[in-house]
Amino acid sequence: MSYKAKIDEMRNELRAMYRAIPDTTAGFGTLSKAVKENGPLDVKTKELLAVGMAIVLRCEPCINFHVEALMKAGATREELGDVLGMAIQMGGGPAVMYAGHALGCWDELAAA
Repeated sequence: MSYKAKIDEMRNELRAMYRAIPDTTAGFGTLSKAVKENGPLDVKTKELLAVGMAIVLRCEPCINFHVEALMKAGATREELGDVLGMAIQMGGGPAVMYAGHALGCWDELAAA
């Protein structure tokens, strides 16, 4: 399955969850918006952090969403590569595997 298809599938699953537990998901949405829109760091920097954390935490759907957001925030493949290196340094062998997912997702979305 392509990364784009995985992102779309996850979005559909999340929409169903939003309908099932609207108060919880609205609260999370408010938190997410507040984090992105406030503070001294710009959105691109925050998304670089999020990708690195998603790799170390081994959350492939998180990686996919944040790679997509990172691209929209204007990051470069080289900046992603720098974050991948840091995530691998912090996360060891398992992070290598998830860093591969992040780069694969970037390359597929960039090619579209």
